[in-house]
Amino acid sequence: MSAGYGTGGRAPVTLTLVHAVALLLAVVSLAVVLWHGLDERGVALAFGILIAVGELTRWSGAEEREPAPLAAAGALAYALLGENAGHRTDHGVLEIVAVVVAAALIGCVPHVARGRGPTADHLTRRVLTVGFAAVCFQPLYNQGRLMGWGGPSYALLLVSLLVLTALCDAVLAAAMAHARTRWPFGPLLRDELRATLGIGSAVCATGAVMSLAVAVVGLWALPVFSLPLLLTQLSVRRYAAVRVTYRQTIASLARATEIAGYTPTGHARRVAALSRAVGRELGLSEPDLTVLEYAALMHDIGQLSLVDPVPAGATSVLSADEQRRIALLGGAVVRQTGVDAEVAVVVERQADPYREQPVTARIVRAVNAYEEMAREAGPGGPLTALEKLRLATARDYQPEVVESLARVLLRGTLTLPQAG
Repeated sequence: MSAGYGTGGRAPVTLTLVHAVALLLAVVSLAVVLWHGLDERGVALAFGILIAVGELTRWSGAEEREPAPLAAAGALAYALLGENAGHRTDHGVLEIVAVVVAAALIGCVPHVARGRGPTADHLTRRVLTVGFAAVCFQPLYNQGRLMGWGGPSYALLLVSLLVLTALCDAVLAAAMAHARTRWPFGPLLRDELRATLGIGSAVCATGAVMSLAVAVVGLWALPVFSLPLLLTQLSVRRYAAVRVTYRQTIASLARATEIAGYTPTGHARRVAALSRAVGRELGLSEPDLTVLEYAALMHDIGQLSLVDPVPAGATSVLSADEQRRIALLGGAVVRQTGVDAEVAVVVERQADPYREQPVTARIVRAVNAYEEMAREAGPGGPLTALEKLRLATARDYQPEVVESLARVLLRGTLTLPQAG
């Protein structure tokens, strides 16, 4: 399945403005450092190497919102660094941003060479979040206002600043995604905050520990405290690989109806892509979107029980009893495969009256009917199919789902697999 999201080839004004602010901050910081030089060369070199290594070990193409956790932790630790082995540091905000930008760009070179470099959003978030953390901490520390802070109170201050920075990063990421895709901001922010509780919490904890450890024992603490996060990153990467394999297995099972000639080629993938987009439009959470996608991929698997295939696999034209029988058989097959029981429930319930269905089943039912109607109606199929769905909202399809489907189609931001 291939799905791309955009705004018709031109970045939204909000997104362009955020990128411009990050670029301006990066250019000014690099220019100042090139003109005046580095105040803490040893510290800058050590953290620069750490951030560059973190970017080198990032995994490209992953769905995780922080693909380079070691680089993120190192950058945050550098932004909140006040001492090195008991000696005060005097690097400022611009020097921190310049070192982070230079190290990130160096670490990204191999990924760019392979055509899998980080996105502008990734670099923008890195620059702005590091700049935010440095602005919150460095002026106060350099002016001596934190001299009386020590022990647990100082550690609590660092943790509080890291939590605040993580929250700001989540808001920034959600705002940028909203500007790019026009998905509802609230659910995007909820998913970002949920992701922050995962690898994001490990990044914040490692950043705080690194900053405190360097203040006591010096720069030798960096490689020591990098190892646990690297191991965590490896575990997350393996988990992501398992999820990809799991989804590929489900997609392969869904193709059984296509191979047997019961449904057109690509039908399940098109329904899954469009269902996920409609779910996003309706504000479903990431776990619900995953269930929705899996159920959409397997929604026709009950047709394997039919002796004679339905013409073009169009189950929406069958009687309600026949649709319900196929749905129940499909749910039974899904349960036998070991897929999440929630997916089986959605498959089983897709033929029920929509007022009795969970919202995921309502989406699959409406999108499946739209795809079948649009395919049969020829060149004017999309408009004809939407009109038919709207006329049937009193009984068969939820009006909110149909209107969300119309908005997704109107934006034209979803690239669906072509029919085979």
